[in-house]
Amino acid sequence: MAEMTYDTAKPVLVTGATGFVAGWLVKQLLELGYTVHAAVRSPDDEAKRSHLDALAGQTPGAIRYFKADLNEPGSFDAAAEGCSVIFHTASPFTSKISDPQTDLVDPAVNGTRTVLEAANKAQSVERVVLTSSCAAIYGDNQDVADAPGACLTEAVWNTTSSLDHQAYSYSKTQAERAAWDMAKAQDRWRLVVVNPSFILGPSLNEKPTSESFAIVRQLADGSMKTGAPPYEIGAVDVRDVADAHVRAAFIPEAEGRHITSAVNTSLLGLAERLRDQVGEGPFPTRELPKFMVWLVGPMMNKMLTRKMISRNMGHAFCADNTKSKRALGMEYRDIAPGLGEMHAQLKAAGKV
Repeated sequence: MAEMTYDTAKPVLVTGATGFVAGWLVKQLLELGYTVHAAVRSPDDEAKRSHLDALAGQTPGAIRYFKADLNEPGSFDAAAEGCSVIFHTASPFTSKISDPQTDLVDPAVNGTRTVLEAANKAQSVERVVLTSSCAAIYGDNQDVADAPGACLTEAVWNTTSSLDHQAYSYSKTQAERAAWDMAKAQDRWRLVVVNPSFILGPSLNEKPTSESFAIVRQLADGSMKTGAPPYEIGAVDVRDVADAHVRAAFIPEAEGRHITSAVNTSLLGLAERLRDQVGEGPFPTRELPKFMVWLVGPMMNKMLTRKMISRNMGHAFCADNTKSKRALGMEYRDIAPGLGEMHAQLKAAGKV
């Protein structure tokens, strides 16, 4: 693996800078001495950006805020001007969906196009690092069995998600495909993609809004005390995901997609790690039978459709992180301490 090379003379742009991953990314960039152009929807909201302001005051770098919206063409042009690298982390991730097209796909795809159009206009941009997801590689765990060697690699694409089934995964797939189409249509900047699995770990924001915290809360507040759904996932610490973005930007030879995942585990596996970190609590100690989830799941959560349960519960998960280790030099940390830190933040907020 080649060494990282830095040139802090030019600023870098981070979209969605107040987000979960973006906060840790901004921290690393500020520590390296970069001026970060932070593109956010509400730059005047001091409460939302206070953790970033605090970081800027403690590091050699600097931060400038720009108002930008994923659904507004030209919205990122000013923020991209003069930047050498664009980190596009902004994308909707929510379980509160009324219209998948409007709430997920449009902002994900249109936002990606808007940001990459800004890259096309800013002659200074040399590289774009896109936060995609393993969700752009597979839609359901059943898809993993169809992958070569029954394990996901960067060569695999999600072909089973749609607006009606796994809409979030569909939005990430469409957004990444749009990014590659735009990258191939020009020859000045290079696109490098980071594909994380389920992202865990502490938030730099005192009031975390990431959906990852909602899952951990359900594991810790007794919601799954009778048992966890038999659901296998990949998981990775948020600080490793931020590190992968920095490496994707500043290792000259970095190219293509990179599965960023520390461990293949399960919801029960996460619960067991939580117990090891924080002691006894109302954590699940067993997996529910699949037929039970099939019967009651759709009544408890509208996202747990029978199709989703059928194609995911009880199916093995495997993601191969070899490329990220080889090309980016990733050395993944244990996810357990990060889970413990999440629990502490949830407890401080009175959520568990």
